[in-house]
Amino acid sequence: MNLEIEVDRAAWQDLPAAEALVREAAAAAFARLGTTDLAGKVLSVTLADDATVAQLNAQWRGKPRPTNVLSFPADQDIAIPPGELRPFGDVILAAGVVRAEAAQQSKSLADHFSHLVVHGILHIMGYDHLDDAQAEEMESLEKEILVKLGISDPYV
Repeated sequence: MNLEIEVDRAAWQDLPAAEALVREAAAAAFARLGTTDLAGKVLSVTLADDATVAQLNAQWRGKPRPTNVLSFPADQDIAIPPGELRPFGDVILAAGVVRAEAAQQSKSLADHFSHLVVHGILHIMGYDHLDDAQAEEMESLEKEILVKLGISDPYV
């Protein structure tokens, strides 16, 4: 899997290791899922400010406010020109929301951030939490992946 990481440095200045954390979280998520068909694909991760995420959330979900993470799986049936990487999906995180949630939940910013990167990737992979059974499955996977990253259960 190729990763394209775009960082709004001003918004994410208090997490200088953000790019490394994205890479670690993505590697752990894909390893746990046993995903092997990732060659030639690219996952885009954007670390944005709240205004950017609010705009995207309004445009794509009809909710005109920022949220912690947005995930957009790419259409795997579109034609890709020879030599170009196939888009796998986009994960976008909102700095202010992530920071505020970490503080409210008494979690380190790095741990909460890593959890949300994993959460976003699971959404790209088709997992969701629309009902209790789905939420239980997704949360269980998140916990397994986060343990590999040395992060304790985020739902406690």
